[in-house]
Amino acid sequence: MPRPDSAVSRERSVFRLAVFVLAFVPVSAGLAGALLGAGLPGLEASAGAVNLDSHMRYLSGLLLGIGLAFWSTVARPAIRLDRFRLLAVIVIIGGVARLLSVLLAGWPAAPHVAALAMELAVTPALLAWSMRL
Repeated sequence: MPRPDSAVSRERSVFRLAVFVLAFVPVSAGLAGALLGAGLPGLEASAGAVNLDSHMRYLSGLLLGIGLAFWSTVARPAIRLDRFRLLAVIVIIGGVARLLSVLLAGWPAAPHVAALAMELAVTPALLAWSMRL
């Protein structure tokens, strides 16, 4: 039995709000990493780690871009589900790479574990939810 249009509209609104709120995570983490580079708290980098700092800022810029792109999926009256789904898959692939780090190098600090949970639990749940819309 199809759902009433009002229920679909309400669910889409809740989905848009969830994506908007959760996108603060990559936006704030990306901005912090772009501004602080290897000086980001929790990273043990020497003052001469120029290559690490450069790479950290670049990846943080990508993370910032991903967060802003997530916001762009809900910024208009219609949800841009195709863009949202592509971004979600990109985040999940990043989470798989982070999980590989756990397997090869051990568990990182708590903020990275939280990011892993966002990448491999929250994002797939949002992706599955988007398939209902």
